[in-house]
Amino acid sequence: MKRNLLAFVLIMLTTLTFAQPADTLRPCVAPDFLKPGDKIALISPSSFIQRRDVRRAADVLRGWGLEPVIGAAVGKKSGLDDAGTIQERLEDLRWALEDPDIKAILCNRGGYSTIQMVSRMDLGELSAHPKWLIGFSDITTLHVMEISAGVMSIHGTMSRFLAESRGKDLSSTALRDLLFGKVPCYHLPAHPYNIPGKATGTLVGGNLCTLYPLQGSIVDFTNREEGFILFLEEVEERYHTLDRILNKLILSGLMKNCKGVILGQFTDCTKDLDFESVEQMYNPYFAEYGIPLVCGFPAGHVDLNLPLIEGAPVTIEVTPEGATVTFHIAGEQQDVVIENEIAANEI
Repeated sequence: MKRNLLAFVLIMLTTLTFAQPADTLRPCVAPDFLKPGDKIALISPSSFIQRRDVRRAADVLRGWGLEPVIGAAVGKKSGLDDAGTIQERLEDLRWALEDPDIKAILCNRGGYSTIQMVSRMDLGELSAHPKWLIGFSDITTLHVMEISAGVMSIHGTMSRFLAESRGKDLSSTALRDLLFGKVPCYHLPAHPYNIPGKATGTLVGGNLCTLYPLQGSIVDFTNREEGFILFLEEVEERYHTLDRILNKLILSGLMKNCKGVILGQFTDCTKDLDFESVEQMYNPYFAEYGIPLVCGFPAGHVDLNLPLIEGAPVTIEVTPEGATVTFHIAGEQQDVVIENEIAANEI
């Protein structure tokens, strides 16, 4: 009986196919920048959004000289708030990736559900079709998947916000400029909880609560041996939750390859621990490892949500006078000076 059981186990082990995380170490390629007339897909891989709001965003994109194409599942609703079933959302993503006429993919909104895609997509589907994928919040999952597949993507504003602003706010125009090849070099003012230093690595990160379940998975964002710069932002979480999550990440090996940190905005987070800010709470953790820390970057769940290039080589340099965030990819370099009022989220 034991011999038969052992033989069965050996047979099963030889027939199983295990997902390999080796792609997480692959350098990321930059998709081609857009040209007037290019098609851009608008899809809802996460939560529901009204199709009329997506059409308003499409009008903005036409004003940029692009040709928007709305996914078939957009406007559908499944469960409490999902934008269609997981199968419908995956079909839209695969369509946008595989259609050779589509040159970029704009997500319509965040919310919840993209984590369901990790086990249902092969990373080769992403690496075979390198296109700029844009979004934030729950779209963090897709950014990590893209990085693991070796493709850069853009943490930035989405259709919902293009529709609200009619594309006239700085979040929208900065995204437009980046899509057409103007690569930002950000200059930020000093912050009391910055940690001086200079570091270069692959930019990874996004929404903290969306990010941390991916550590240890087949798309583990910490597996970059060349080193990474971590970006974090969050909304409507308690300080003790944010502290617990960061400790969990550190205990699981976050700092092994982390060369530096950029903290975005922590919007409407509840102060249930004795700290004046998340930056004050997080500073000692990163100071212990002697890595540079940039605080107050205007990205996340805020009115001003400036684009960041996920998967790109980036250098952060922090001095007593301020900080710079520089991306090392081909394109027209464009200096973006961030004022004190913006860094303080007084917008």
